[in-house]
Amino acid sequence: MDTIILGDIEITRVIEQPPAPLPRGFIFPDVPRGTWESHESWLVPEFWTPEPDVVHAVMQTWLVRSAGKTILVDTGVGNGKERPYMPFFAHLDTDFLANLARAGVQPADVDVVVCTHVHGDHVGWNTRLEGSRWVPTFPNARYVISRADFDYWNPLNEHRTRSGRGMQNVFEDSVAPVHEAGLTTLWEDEYVLDGGLRIDPAPGHTPGSSVITLTSGTDRAVFVGDLLHSPLQFHEPDCGPSFDEDEDEARATRRRVLGWAADNNALVLPAHLPGSGAAEIRRDGDKFAIKEWAAFS
Repeated sequence: MDTIILGDIEITRVIEQPPAPLPRGFIFPDVPRGTWESHESWLVPEFWTPEPDVVHAVMQTWLVRSAGKTILVDTGVGNGKERPYMPFFAHLDTDFLANLARAGVQPADVDVVVCTHVHGDHVGWNTRLEGSRWVPTFPNARYVISRADFDYWNPLNEHRTRSGRGMQNVFEDSVAPVHEAGLTTLWEDEYVLDGGLRIDPAPGHTPGSSVITLTSGTDRAVFVGDLLHSPLQFHEPDCGPSFDEDEDEARATRRRVLGWAADNNALVLPAHLPGSGAAEIRRDGDKFAIKEWAAFS
């Protein structure tokens, strides 16, 4: 397990799936290859392989221990999910719960689950299959989800989404069961987890996307979910993936949050970066640059 301590808060990285190659043209279809080549010296080989032109992403959960509570930030893809239009998320059989146990946490120990947004690779372990029913994996936890995303992805509301069929079954098997069990907290505007952790809206990737800001002693950090899918976006913040529901809003949100992180010397913890997984950044003209990688191995 990789663990760092910021102030009085402990952060552990729990891996669901190790880094996997994904076609760059699928993840970032609108970002020219030349943009990647201009950063090749540090992107290769950890974050990008020029041939066969794939980016590398990890599926992971941030385990946070704060104020006596055990908190999970995002829950990955999950096992046994039916994802007909996202085959790389379908029918997985990973050791995620064993990895969580190696970090000293059993499902019943979890107090809070924060979903930065409702996408299939962030809510999957909200539930597990028991017989033929999807049931809450963490029976004693409050599942904290933005109302904007809950309403947007609820198929009963029939929203037209950019993700389209790629989200098939996600709400039904990974969100609805915890809501029906009475375990959800649907927040609006902002949500305070404790004295050191606050959830704020960060819309664009999805309407209800959020970030979790950590403040403890002199330390600052921000868990940004899918605000970034590659560290390239630190240096090129206007580059976005194919998964942003509102590209312009996502771009503006990314610049705002990264600006705050740079100005406050805050560690930025995205959801999918392999390698060190997180970084401190600085302003570099109208963009940003990596100042120092985190101490995760």
